[in-house]
Amino acid sequence: MANQARYRPVHFARAAVEVRETPDAVHVRARAPLLPYAVRTTDRLLHWAETAPDRSYMARKEAGAWRHLSYRAACDAARALGEALLQRGLSAERPVLILSGNDLEHAQLALACQYAGVPYAPVSPAYSLQSQDFGKLRHVVELLRPGLVFACDGGAYAAAILAAVPAETELVLVHGAVPGRAATPFASLRATPPTAAVDAAREATGPDTIVKFLFTSGSTRMPKAVITTQRMLCANQQMLLQCWPFLAEEPPVLLDWLPWNHTFGGSKDVNLVLFNGGTLYIDDGKPTPQHIGITLENLRDVAPTMYFNVPKGWEEVAHALARDPDLRQRFYSRLKLQFYAGAALSQPVWDQLHASAEQECGERIVMTTGLGMTETAPCAMFVLDNEAHAGELGTPCPGMEVKLVREGDKLEVRYRGPNVTPGYWRTPEESAAAFDEEGFLRSGDAVKWRDPARPDLGLLFDGRVAEDFKLATGTWVSVGPLRERAIRAGAPYLQDAVVTGHDRNELGLMIIPRLPLCRELAGLPASAPVADVLAAPPVLAFFRDVVQTLHDGGSGSATRVRRACLLHDVPDIDRGEITDKGSINQRAMLTHRAALVEALYAGTAPSFIQPNASGNLK
Repeated sequence: MANQARYRPVHFARAAVEVRETPDAVHVRARAPLLPYAVRTTDRLLHWAETAPDRSYMARKEAGAWRHLSYRAACDAARALGEALLQRGLSAERPVLILSGNDLEHAQLALACQYAGVPYAPVSPAYSLQSQDFGKLRHVVELLRPGLVFACDGGAYAAAILAAVPAETELVLVHGAVPGRAATPFASLRATPPTAAVDAAREATGPDTIVKFLFTSGSTRMPKAVITTQRMLCANQQMLLQCWPFLAEEPPVLLDWLPWNHTFGGSKDVNLVLFNGGTLYIDDGKPTPQHIGITLENLRDVAPTMYFNVPKGWEEVAHALARDPDLRQRFYSRLKLQFYAGAALSQPVWDQLHASAEQECGERIVMTTGLGMTETAPCAMFVLDNEAHAGELGTPCPGMEVKLVREGDKLEVRYRGPNVTPGYWRTPEESAAAFDEEGFLRSGDAVKWRDPARPDLGLLFDGRVAEDFKLATGTWVSVGPLRERAIRAGAPYLQDAVVTGHDRNELGLMIIPRLPLCRELAGLPASAPVADVLAAPPVLAFFRDVVQTLHDGGSGSATRVRRACLLHDVPDIDRGEITDKGSINQRAMLTHRAALVEALYAGTAPSFIQPNASGNLK
């Protein structure tokens, strides 16, 4: 039984909370106070450059070999590049814009910005490399008005730069060129001799200094620039250390692909390594059929002590571990903790990972999660227990006060603490609207107690407040739990689902299939058209069974799926339907696919599926 399972020991803090009820809300906070924390991120950089100068801070595989950046070299680069930034008069009004993905030059420039007190903005590479109209990149440039734009590969980013970056803005490239545009070589910036001025600039930074602007994913509107300060990042790492005291026992080793333009990878994981003297191996793989092979190859090189991923990535890794004994042995050789965030992890994937660990080493590795957002830098609460299950969020971190407010039939969670953003850059109205009258940040996430009588057991995810809707009958539909049911029922061929039914009589689904796996199920080659794959009898039969299961498992109109269709085209990043981490935006999908929703309810949508009460399918 699950409660008899043996876990590899890992030191968690005790999840004890205080609960205070008022007429309008419930306030929850950890009993443990937040201990003193660093003033600035570069305090930790200097510490490790002195005490462990030759230890690898980061590494990336280049031409088949890992290229390492030591703490000493990282500090030297921060001072030299920081001097170059100061000489250019860069500031919050003229910040640094980083277009590239995760690489060692990006890492050095980010540290230099923090050292010199110059804010930077790492922008999703998808805005440059996948977008067709560069609309979001133009918005970012117009909002920030950068004084310097960095791209690792000039050739790859040329079209985006020519479309969105003003000709007078200085361009810095590691290699390649942008036709018709002058560029400063990154190496020349790195060669700038540092002076006392850059060290004085570092000393002048403090808790309120802006470190970076991180952009929200955006749904039906353009992304907002979340102001991220030194206080936010430093307080959040202290919260993390108090929740996970084992971080102080051994420098963490991470292999990580999570993009630095997101808070999960760029704020949490990068700083977890920096603050605790660890090493981050940059993974150029991704949880896609085209790139998962790179991740698996890297995992054969690097045995992490902690492994972080989004659910889609965990699904790919779980399948590989189950069938590859050598990979399994390497992966579990020193792993202490597994962590997911970004969406719900299906229980079958969770169970498969536990089975692989028990097969390899006779014990499970803790799989845990929590809740946070870009605006909380990002950690707000964690599950602090060996036995966690899909949907659990845990309890608030020390120093974080959580407020639960009734919104319709949901409890919205709101945050107040030193890790919460002061607002959004150059959008005062949106900043004001983000906070309630007591200064709590409105998250839009809905939660519920795991057991109201035992608050130390923590909270469960209950969807997004804005995603929920009413049927024409007036019955509320809880979208998050229904999507989780669909993902569990449809594994592994269903990637995600969009719930429909607002102001209608019954629920429907727009199903996003995993096309590579569906091709395998259909027995068709990779060149087969999407329409042929989704029309193949084995594929249709599988999804018909899924829809019937969701229909039969419903207890009423708000949980019983009455119709569905399979999407033949992938979600569009330009329209905000999907993030570059693979998360689906329910609101954006419904907004931009209103015609398909109409067809779904008319019974004319492609790959239309409708169950009936007897269990037979039309």
